This record gives sequence, structure tokens and C-alpha cells, in this order.
Amino acid sequence: MNQISSSILHHLRLSGGFLSGEDISVSLGITRSAVWKHIGALRREGYRIDAVSGQGYRLFSLSGRPVHEEVSPWLTTRFIGRDLHYHELLESTNFSARVLAGTGTREGSVVVADAQSGGRGRMMRSWVSPGGVNLYFSLILRPRVPGIRVPQLTLLAAAAVHQALCSCVPEIASRIKWPNDIMVGEKKLCGVLCEMQSEPDMTHFVIIGIGINVNIGEFPDELRNIATSLFLESGRMVSRPELLASVLNHFESLYEAWLLHDDLGFVLPYLHEYSLVYRRQVIIRQTTGDVCGTVSGIARGGELMLDLDDARTVLISSGDCLLCRQSP
Repeated sequence: MNQISSSILHHLRLSGGFLSGEDISVSLGITRSAVWKHIGALRREGYRIDAVSGQGYRLFSLSGRPVHEEVSPWLTTRFIGRDLHYHELLESTNFSARVLAGTGTREGSVVVADAQSGGRGRMMRSWVSPGGVNLYFSLILRPRVPGIRVPQLTLLAAAAVHQALCSCVPEIASRIKWPNDIMVGEKKLCGVLCEMQSEPDMTHFVIIGIGINVNIGEFPDELRNIATSLFLESGRMVSRPELLASVLNHFESLYEAWLLHDDLGFVLPYLHEYSLVYRRQVIIRQTTGDVCGTVSGIARGGELMLDLDDARTVLISSGDCLLCRQSP
């Protein structure tokens, strides 16, 4: 969307009713013919704009896309999401965000795509990314912290997503599954992928990629029993712009608090309260083999605390966490 179309959309939103083409043309310093052309462009992008002779134009409904013009009215952040790069199709928002970060793009910038052709999650798993229904976005951060702290941001992002879901879709009982998933029951709703570029004593930038199944109504056969969406769980369509803004609003608050602390201690009560695996028996699948035990908590550094059968407690920093079927 170009700047003039964006300005026309802004004026129509503010008016709350009909706005004459003459008023728009005078305000923006363009001809009424140019106004009409931009109205046509907005309609082609999915905006429903009524035109009535003698009254002018009225914005009836938005497109529902997570574009800057629809996300920004919901934002309360100081810097997170204020620079939003929207694309109809990307191979991966994380890949595009890494390119932007390498050029010096400011902290808090967000790359969002309506669809992805090569979306992926942890351990190079693919992430189904159809257009028009879900949220796929990546956040660029430049935290001045030791690289060893960066993995904590995955849990911080998961907490922000969970808080946003509680705000926007309170009827859904979602849970955080260490280290990076949001679940409803035992079906995956959201995944978080954290990547960074750093040196031993310096973190250059961090990319946090988030995928949320929002309004998708059907999954491929291989995912039907393990994935879900807000639409399938709530029975209603959820605003993607509002949800994206809510995630960014909650994340900024958590991120600024995290920068003032040395670890995740300040958010551990929340992570424990809404954990899917806390006090449950799990299997941690790692490249070196499986580890079984009962989750006794999350350490201040973000590691999973696992009580083993031999009475030892070990800290798990990575791996797939699978619930044991015999868990209550």
C-alpha cells in the first residue's frame, strides 16, 4: 500500500462515517480523480468502501490483513512493531528478518507475511503456512546481553503469545509447552523459533519467529490430530491485526523487564502456572538419547528441571518434550 492510499484509509477510519471526495482531495493535495483511483486500489486489497452520491466515501470494513495500517491502531508499544514490513508471500519471515537485521534495521522491527512458501520450526521441521488465515511474523531484537541468555527469549515470547491469547480469545484454555509451543490440549496452536547472530562476548541481533494458527479451518491429514487453530477451538474468526498487536504489546513489557533482570526469575510464576508439562511425566528426546522424568519446574535460566527415577534432578537446555501417556 502506497503512502497516499494509506493516508486515505487513515482519514476514512477517523471520520467514522461518510467523507466527501472533495474533503479528501483538499486534505491530501490531490485531485478527486486521483482519490477515486486510490479508493479502487484499496478495494482491490480487500477494503470495503461504500460510495454514495452527495455523501462521499465510507469505510465499511477492513481487509483483516496484518498490515501496518490495521495493526498500528491496536499498538501501545514504544518501539516494538512500530516499523512493520508486510509481504503477501515470503519464503520465511525469519530469513527476511535476518537480511534486514544485517543491514542495521532498528530493534523492534517486525517482518510479517500473509503466506510463507518455506516456513519452518525447530529442528528444521516445516510449518504449514497458507495465506489469508494465520499469523507468521519475525521480530528483530538487539539485546545487549551475553549470548548465553538469548535462548531465554523463546520462553519470553511464548509467555507473550499466551498473554495475548488470554486477552483476545479468553474462552480458549491454552498452555505453554516447554520450550517453544503453545498448545490446546495436546494439539499445537503456536510455535516459536529463536535464532541469533553473535560472537562469544557480543550478541549482534536476535530473530524471534512466531507462527500462530488463527483462522485456518482444516489441516492436512498428517497434521489433523496434532495441530489446531483459534477458529477450530473457539468457533469464531479472530482478528489477525488485533492479535498481532496484542502479542507485540505484551512482548515489549516482558522484554523490557527481562533486560532489567539477570534471568527469567520475574516471569517464572507465570510460566509455571500456565505450563502444560509442570509436575507431569515427560520424555525429553535429544540427539544423544531419551531422558525420562517428572518436570519439577523451569530454572531461572530457562532450562527444564527434570526429576529422574534415581532421585537426581537434571537441567535440560534443549530437546523435544513429549508427554507420557500415563500422566494424569
